[in-house]
Amino acid sequence: MTFPHSTLARNLRWAAVGMAAMALSAQAQVDTEATLPEVHVLGTAEEELKQAPGVSVITSEDIAKRPPANDLSEIIRTMPGVNLTGNSASGAYGNNRQIDLRGMGPENTLILIDGKPVSSRNSVRMGRNGERNTRGDSNWVPAEAVERIEVLRGPAAARYGSGAAGGVVNIITKRPADRLTGSVSLYMLSPEDRDESDTKRASFHLAGPLSEKFSFRLYGNVNKTTSDTPEVNARASGVPATGATIPPAGREGVRNRDINALLRWDLTPGHLLELEGGFSRQGNIYAGDRLMGTGNAAMSTLANDGAETNTMYRRTGSLTHRGDYGEGRTSRITLSYEGTTNSRLNEGLAGGVEGSIQTTDAQRSTSTLDNYLLSGEYNTPLKLGSLDSVLTVGGEYTKQKLEDPYAVSMGLTGYDPSGAAYSIPRDQNPKSDATIASVFVEDNIEITTNFILTPGLRFDHHDKFGNNWSPSLNASYTLTPTVTLKGGVARAFKAPNLYQSSPAYMYTTRGNGCPVVDGSRISGPCNIFGNEDLDPETSINKEIGIAWADRGWASGLTYFDNDYKNKIIADLGDQAIPPVVNGYRAFQWVNSGKAIVRGVEGYLNIPILGDEGGILKLSNNLTWMDKNESKSTHQPLSVIPKYTVNSTLDWQATAKLSFQFTATFYGKQKPRTMNMASNTPQTGDALKERGSYELYGLSAGYDFTKETRLRVGINNLADKRLYRKDNGTAQGAETYNEPGRSFFVNLSTSF
Repeated sequence: MTFPHSTLARNLRWAAVGMAAMALSAQAQVDTEATLPEVHVLGTAEEELKQAPGVSVITSEDIAKRPPANDLSEIIRTMPGVNLTGNSASGAYGNNRQIDLRGMGPENTLILIDGKPVSSRNSVRMGRNGERNTRGDSNWVPAEAVERIEVLRGPAAARYGSGAAGGVVNIITKRPADRLTGSVSLYMLSPEDRDESDTKRASFHLAGPLSEKFSFRLYGNVNKTTSDTPEVNARASGVPATGATIPPAGREGVRNRDINALLRWDLTPGHLLELEGGFSRQGNIYAGDRLMGTGNAAMSTLANDGAETNTMYRRTGSLTHRGDYGEGRTSRITLSYEGTTNSRLNEGLAGGVEGSIQTTDAQRSTSTLDNYLLSGEYNTPLKLGSLDSVLTVGGEYTKQKLEDPYAVSMGLTGYDPSGAAYSIPRDQNPKSDATIASVFVEDNIEITTNFILTPGLRFDHHDKFGNNWSPSLNASYTLTPTVTLKGGVARAFKAPNLYQSSPAYMYTTRGNGCPVVDGSRISGPCNIFGNEDLDPETSINKEIGIAWADRGWASGLTYFDNDYKNKIIADLGDQAIPPVVNGYRAFQWVNSGKAIVRGVEGYLNIPILGDEGGILKLSNNLTWMDKNESKSTHQPLSVIPKYTVNSTLDWQATAKLSFQFTATFYGKQKPRTMNMASNTPQTGDALKERGSYELYGLSAGYDFTKETRLRVGINNLADKRLYRKDNGTAQGAETYNEPGRSFFVNLSTSF
């Protein structure tokens, strides 16, 4: 890989011209306006980037007013630039939607907990559409343990390395306090339609000092969200939930168990050591989901029984030192471990019949994923001539180890088109690993008191995919005391995952989904192998935005444009047709061509009553997707609304009583017009669009005392219900359920 390449150079030149113009304008304003001297402290590059236009913060107060039933993605989805989607436009596993930032897909969203990467979903095998049968990684921390959630989109996220091309969600937990505090929360959600899922959960949080130098934090959570019954989608799809058939699957349920402990040691003034460990268990409640097809009698029994077909165990441990050396000089160094054991009934992803799921514990397999991370950074003030700046230097070393015997042992024998048995001679090593060593440098430079420039450069060395440079340039210019202009450009990347890059991993279609040549499907089976020669996915992310804030009023508009290339796919129709060798055709994961992701984000906050809206205020945000498609095929990268609008009306009626009304408006969603596996046009129901729709919610909160709080509410007030129409490709964009009206109550007490 060379650096800089022509596209990046053009974008950096474009950014440099803009930054220079901003600097000249800023200097002119300083020369012509009389200003009063003020004392201010220049922050670090990370602190400055968290003020970028593509950054949103969800506070613990926000979560308390709109408590999620279980998964934090339920409230994260209300931020600008955020939707919940699958990882492709195939619609497979449509109800297991995950956080998608700016249309770049869930696999390009990096989830962090207290700054440490979370990657348990990477232990789930990846099918040929790029889909995983996973809930994602936004459900490992109970809502009551969250201090805030930082959502970073676009160029601000490039500093975090591989997997952050779309953005970063950093879930920050509550830390120990200087006095003993505790809380217990009980939550229950009940749907109006008893065929839809309900939720019951209980959580606790305890923190405080143990001695003069030691303090602790402990939280835990128990949750059960039931699955939708098979009857939910029966009428909409015309597939009855009887006999050996299963209608298109609704939302699966989940059982959560979480426990986490932290011990902090204040070594000396300005220096502390944190030791943290945690354990979580997530088991699904099966609703009938499968890759395609109508299922069979045994799968129907599993769905009707609400069986646990997959269970994930996550273990974490970390040791962190934080230092403050005075005069703005700080440091952090972290050693962390994340281990995931993923046990599941075998699915048709690694050689089983496509779309199938096995039905007995004897047909269960386990994959294990271990991640080791050593990371650190140092911040120090630095004079650049007459300019003040804060320099950050840092580094990371990551080791990933995956072991999955089932992924390489299935599909070794089968039958060729003539019916003769064959055997595939190939490597059966179930283990794969990857190492990434990274260094980065950022400088937060005060060009003038009104103009802050933040250049950065990150270098990553992947032991299998070589070197990657990620330069960035962000800027903020205060036009007036109430108006700020911000912009940035950055290069981001994502290395191939351990399934895509392992030559031992094989997915087989058994003849289903093989490409069509001259109007006829080629005879199967067709197999897709991992590919050691893949290139990382890369994108050039650009944004420019303007923000205004004055006495509780606030508005902003941001334009973003991502040039995305090398997306890793297994679209068989996009590859040359290989010959039959030993009875099979060996396709591979490959890099696709270029894609474009482009759109606008905006927000408008209106204070209606009280100081800065303290009594009554209206908050709104907008996401509008202009482009989200491959440049060569013009097919969408994911099924995503054309626009999303979130509105929230907050009314603090009295000191103890509050109300909240919410409204979300979704635009039209379009499916693929081509079957990318067979390279043939979609027809009939596969072209169905999902029309625009809206959802409303209402809740009320009452503080009985300072320590005891109750919140009750209604979700989907107008009872707008949407149904998934098919488990294969025939549903078009109707790939997921939108549940009907439900009622919730959340009771919390603390001391």
